[in-house]
Amino acid sequence: MRDKLQVMKFGGTSVGNAECIRRAADIVARASLEGAVVVVVSAMSGVTNRLILAAQQAANGEEMKSREVADALRNQHTAAVAALINEEARRSQLMSEVEQIIGEVTSLCCGITLLRELTPRTLAVVSSIGERLSARLMAGALSELGLRSEAIEATEVIVTDDDYGQAEPLMAQVRERASARLLPLLGDGITPVVTGFIGATAEGTPTTLGRGGSDYSATALGAALNADEIIIWTDVDGVLTTDPRLVPNARLLHEISYNEAAELAYFGAKVLHPKTLRPVAEAGIPVSIRNSFAPEKPGTKITRAGRPTNNGVRGITAIGDVSLITVGGRGIVGVIGVAAKTFAAVAGVRANVLLISQSSSENDICFIVDSADAARTLKALRNAFASDLVHHDVEHITVNSEIAIVAVVGDRMRGTPGIAGRTFSALGRRGINIIAIAQGSSEYNVSFVVDATVTREAVAAVHDEFNLHLRASRFESGESVLSDVWSPQTV
Repeated sequence: MRDKLQVMKFGGTSVGNAECIRRAADIVARASLEGAVVVVVSAMSGVTNRLILAAQQAANGEEMKSREVADALRNQHTAAVAALINEEARRSQLMSEVEQIIGEVTSLCCGITLLRELTPRTLAVVSSIGERLSARLMAGALSELGLRSEAIEATEVIVTDDDYGQAEPLMAQVRERASARLLPLLGDGITPVVTGFIGATAEGTPTTLGRGGSDYSATALGAALNADEIIIWTDVDGVLTTDPRLVPNARLLHEISYNEAAELAYFGAKVLHPKTLRPVAEAGIPVSIRNSFAPEKPGTKITRAGRPTNNGVRGITAIGDVSLITVGGRGIVGVIGVAAKTFAAVAGVRANVLLISQSSSENDICFIVDSADAARTLKALRNAFASDLVHHDVEHITVNSEIAIVAVVGDRMRGTPGIAGRTFSALGRRGINIIAIAQGSSEYNVSFVVDATVTREAVAAVHDEFNLHLRASRFESGESVLSDVWSPQTV
């Protein structure tokens, strides 16, 4: 095997049609001149949603509608094969493989219709079809360029627990399986194309890593194989100081730390799956975010230390579609176990808590969950506190779905005085009311809750306060000498 090893993951838009797949294959072919490459692919853009829809339609007894989805997927992928593969025998073989996999969709949906039941395990199998198709298309495109390539089912290498829809890789077993399956191929000069998003239990039952989980697949494999670099190819130039739809002069960040990237991903930045960096942080493997539609651009590199910033703040992100739930009343002051009962109820319905805040008087505990989880969380809390509500020890359990979380993130916020003060002063000058505040002990971020209608204004206020649209120094941009010149860079 060649000395240098890269893991390259291509997202749904980067393999969205034959032209995109050909462009991605060209990127891999150029990289393979310098070293070995393991490719990880998502499904074509939109395919997983359509597969899930087909399964849901089948569960509702709408078998014909699910068949229509399968037929549309067949047409989409066979058209891509025809456009990508010139050699007749190879094209015929790939067409046969596509037909076989699409046939599995039809069979699965038929079984779901008969049972009128869609289990998490079955949904994981149906959801994985898109990646299985795109892996074969990418392997075929690489073969057209003269690279020996093989599509690999991630069920052979990504061993997970049995949480079928949000599975966690078991890294010791992933290392063992990935080394045994992929290293011999790399040693023979074969480029593996692995299905992202998919895994399997130790017994071989298919699982998925959650939506957007192909990033996680790539870093798990990169860590398992001790790769030199992992590149996430997507449709944006990299990680920006904030969402450019909220602040048009958001700036590209050339290098950030694992901590900063993880905080930005967790608090709403869509460039990375929130769990992506877990496998590589300990090993210190750099992860780059680059644009497959503009591969000449350097993108954003994520490293252990990142690069220093003058004011401590690296970026700002915001999450919508969330709900603030408050458990309160004078009767809970000083009562032991209220928080435990609250979060036990939340855990019981598997709702993910994004932020927690409690008043110093202990009158209220408030926390935020995804709006999709709000109704069942509220029901669980009212059941858990039924007797307390009757006796007015707990006076109210309320939900507010018209809110957003804004997070101010930076590795070097810790120990930098005045950041919280400047943040809230900037909001105050714009007349923006803060509903709740939270700061972790790591001090990597300060998070606050505002009315959803002022999200854009809140983000813009803090972005302007810390001059994040300006390149603060050449050092931050990768040059070695500090500069007194502030150079705007609009993305």
